[in-house]
Amino acid sequence: MYDFDVVFIGSGHSCWHGALMLVQAGKKVALVDHDLPGGTCTNYGCDAKILLDGPFEFAESLERYNGLCVEQNVTIDWKKLMDYKRKVLSPFSEMLAGMFKQWGFTFIREKGKILDAHTVQAGDKKISTEYIVIGTGQRNARLNIPGKEYLHGSREFLDIEEFPDNLICIGAGIISMEFASMALMLGKKVTFIEFASRPLLAYPEKYVSKLVEKMTAQGAKFYCGEAVDGVEKIENGYKVTTKSGLSVEGNYVLDATGRIANYEELGLEELGIAASRRGIVVDDHLRTSVKNIFASGDVVEKKIPKLTPTAIFESNYIAGQILGRSDAPICYPVIPNLVFTLPRIGQVGVTIEDAEKNPAQYKIHTIPYGVQNEWVDNRELDIDITLIVDSEGYLAGATIYGSEAGTWLDFLTLVINKKITGQELDNMIFAFPTQTFMIASMLIPILKKAE
Repeated sequence: MYDFDVVFIGSGHSCWHGALMLVQAGKKVALVDHDLPGGTCTNYGCDAKILLDGPFEFAESLERYNGLCVEQNVTIDWKKLMDYKRKVLSPFSEMLAGMFKQWGFTFIREKGKILDAHTVQAGDKKISTEYIVIGTGQRNARLNIPGKEYLHGSREFLDIEEFPDNLICIGAGIISMEFASMALMLGKKVTFIEFASRPLLAYPEKYVSKLVEKMTAQGAKFYCGEAVDGVEKIENGYKVTTKSGLSVEGNYVLDATGRIANYEELGLEELGIAASRRGIVVDDHLRTSVKNIFASGDVVEKKIPKLTPTAIFESNYIAGQILGRSDAPICYPVIPNLVFTLPRIGQVGVTIEDAEKNPAQYKIHTIPYGVQNEWVDNRELDIDITLIVDSEGYLAGATIYGSEAGTWLDFLTLVINKKITGQELDNMIFAFPTQTFMIASMLIPILKKAE
């Protein structure tokens, strides 16, 4: 007889959603986590970023009316905004802990280690379980260079008291580009040092170039193809040097060179479970080489986007497997992903690059949405949408450059997943005049008319 039916190591979205499904089905479940309940997204990541982003998004929208009917720029007080963030988000972990108890979880605030296929060490206590789910997530990578002690990660940045006047971003990926968007709106200096040939490699170059052009006009500097050699403290801050001899000075250095899986000290090697910085190796049922031990979320080695909604999907899938509701391999729907820059860049489904490589299979429709819809898009004239339709006439992918990209991607994801035809859209009534109505109107003539 086991102490628990399922023990989750971790308490973030990759764990507690599946745990809730299991307890609702009558299973006895424990969450073991030495950190705050709720994991990175809730306490140190997504929630903090979107809250802090809010006033910047509205300020940028208002700026588009400067000289037309608005005569004063908005000023954002970072310290007050940070105080607000702490007031709103700090209670989340304790609220979640209370919800865990209410839902019937046993939450153990200890570091978990797997001793064997059915035993987890939680602090000084050993607990037995039929199944184990690892959902320990990722953490910021840290360059192993001279002066690495002067580097800061996203977790630290999202809690800074004073916004740095001169920000150096090592890496020009999602995290640094998002943070820099806020910095530039505050009038701060930003310098990017990127190893790759350009920023945001996973996103279409034509839209990334638009964003880089805008940020450059705001004062950002981009140095690509550079490998950082070291960081040293100087009188007024820090100096970052590269192997090519580039030297950049600033008063805050953000290391945004990627994230690595939290796979160490879990006992995986002793059990023969393969894992690395890229994540834990699983099969198409999210099982490790030990069949009653699963892994979920960002700690999994996978090619699909490591996102909160993906972690939730995997957590629920594992719960369904344990409950015997299905034995099918995991099958992901299309996954929208979004960069919360100002404006946003987002994509879902087939990418522009893949569509261009397969012209017989896909047709690309580029729509200058902002120019066509100034009256309804809040004067955001540079909005651009690319829709990709497959050879059968169904929407297969979309990429958007614009502040409302997230909302539109959710709508377009539904159209892709449900294979909605132009005729079906034409038979629906949407609110008017809205931007979603306009997108639906653009889809109707280019999609398949009927089954």
